[in-house]
Amino acid sequence: MVKRTDVIVRPDARVLVLSKRKLHQHVANSCLFEFEDMIAEMDAADLFLPQYSYDFSIEVFKWVKRFTRSRWLANAVRPDPNRLTLDRDYDLFFTILANPMDVFQIDSARHWRRRCQRAACYVVEAWQSCIEQGWKPLLEFLKEFDHIFLGVHHSVDLVAEITGRPCSYLPPAVDAIKFCPYPVLPPRSIDITYIGRRSAITHQALLQLAEQGKLHYYYDTAQGEVFNVPHPREHRSLLANLLKRTRYFVTNLANVDQPEKTGSIQEIGYRFMEGAAAGTVMIGVPPATAMFQRHFDWEDAVIPIPFHVPDIGAVLAELDTQPERLETIRRNNVVNALLRHDWLYRWQQVLSTLGLEPTAEMQARSAQLQNLAAAYGDGVAVQPRVSALNGMSRDGQGRLSASANLLI
Repeated sequence: MVKRTDVIVRPDARVLVLSKRKLHQHVANSCLFEFEDMIAEMDAADLFLPQYSYDFSIEVFKWVKRFTRSRWLANAVRPDPNRLTLDRDYDLFFTILANPMDVFQIDSARHWRRRCQRAACYVVEAWQSCIEQGWKPLLEFLKEFDHIFLGVHHSVDLVAEITGRPCSYLPPAVDAIKFCPYPVLPPRSIDITYIGRRSAITHQALLQLAEQGKLHYYYDTAQGEVFNVPHPREHRSLLANLLKRTRYFVTNLANVDQPEKTGSIQEIGYRFMEGAAAGTVMIGVPPATAMFQRHFDWEDAVIPIPFHVPDIGAVLAELDTQPERLETIRRNNVVNALLRHDWLYRWQQVLSTLGLEPTAEMQARSAQLQNLAAAYGDGVAVQPRVSALNGMSRDGQGRLSASANLLI
């Protein structure tokens, strides 16, 4: 393979990973790039990183297909700004697609199907409503893959029907070692963290409590489509360090505020994995599904509260009266994340499905995860922190009042 700035090569590579990290740097993709980084660390992988936009290529495809009604011709004549001709063979070609719109990047790796003995993709979002509204033709591009993994469970059968390829659900995960608070056990100086999609009602209630000096509240101040993170590793480290210092973490089902996108179907979001791995006490709206119960089947994995909670202070005050319960929750969350929700286990699922053996690096990581879980789950003391919300009560008009101040 000719040396290029958009290709990271190692001589013993058995896997080729196609990554869009130089094209789409939105913060939401950071967790997916974390998975790619983990693959590169745990396996022998080359990385292909296209760097030029496909926007013009997509427009050409749309116009040619509109006039010729031929998807094959439209794909054949569209220009490719990131063409790479593979000059060696791989055991596995693997790519992560945030949604089916990312399919146009696949053929930039010329002859990928001929050069790779096996091929799999991970389509993170493939909501049934979006498939019905326009994603179905894009899914047909995936027919050359040996296996399609999906980040949403409800569409597995539908995508299998459209593509004619075997499909299976691959749940979200996290770098559980990076997010693990043990052995440092930093003080949990942030009372509550609420990032990503949020209820304006709950957010305003928390803002008011924070402005009154009753809690330390961490939240996003930047929102919208332009929320780029040029260094995803740094962002993941920042998030891990924040959550390891967080007491309560608001976690809701995926796209909780977009029923028009999800069709009101409930799926597991990445926040649950991150919050558990960091040992937070998760509160929010978990998916009411058998799949969520399967993956978060321990007691108090998430404490359910409504999406809109104007009296969130009272909820936190009640929980603060149960320090032993909170310590147990934190410990259970961390241990289960280490043993069940690290990216290692998702990569093991991919390799096992495709008939590939795990690497020595994977076996070493498995041992590290088990040792951390055993050490942290073996009675490590966690000092409960007193909150100013303790002692809050309702006055005669139903308003909250506080009898203590929070020391931060």
